[in-house]
Amino acid sequence: MTREYNLLDRALMGADRSLKTLVKGSSTAQRHNPAQDINTVLSAGDQRRHAAGLMRINHTGEVCAQALYQGQALTAKNADVKAAMEHSANEEIDHLAWCEQRLNELGSHTSHLNPLFYAASFAIGAAAGAISDKISLGFVAATEDQVCQHLREHLHTLPGDDEKSRAILQQMLKDEAEHASKAIDAGGQVFPEPVKKAMSLMAKVMTGSTYYV
Repeated sequence: MTREYNLLDRALMGADRSLKTLVKGSSTAQRHNPAQDINTVLSAGDQRRHAAGLMRINHTGEVCAQALYQGQALTAKNADVKAAMEHSANEEIDHLAWCEQRLNELGSHTSHLNPLFYAASFAIGAAAGAISDKISLGFVAATEDQVCQHLREHLHTLPGDDEKSRAILQQMLKDEAEHASKAIDAGGQVFPEPVKKAMSLMAKVMTGSTYYV
């Protein structure tokens, strides 16, 4: 028999998930790290710092994704939509763990701004879910489209010999594109271009700050 969770149950589970997201070393991937069997090593210098900056952006993006999905699952009205949000959030945990592992390998750190971006993303996700599941799913699709755009840009600008980061980002790009398609197929609203452009400007605040901090 499947247990039905009330709002308080989901809030407590969300709080537990937020701690696991924000506390370093707490995320555990369920899938094989696509970079695990690659042995290339970047030498110290500008290329290494650039790769770390890009992976820090992507790690924070996954922190935001966790918060977004948790906020939406908290207020979503349809049980199938809640389940879909939670499934996507579970896949994003793999990305979170992979990015953190790569940052450790590069001798760098996750962003100090992660708690701030988590809180903002959770609030946005909860608000979208409270409005309607159609808007909530549409927001997922639009957000994942933005993430895919960033991933393609990062794959283009990564140091040429950083095959480990490249393998991680390629798998993330595949997963994020699938999340966007599933959200639309589940009934998500396709947002107009002005809304997408506004979201893009907001995303630039995150990418511009977490590259360094």
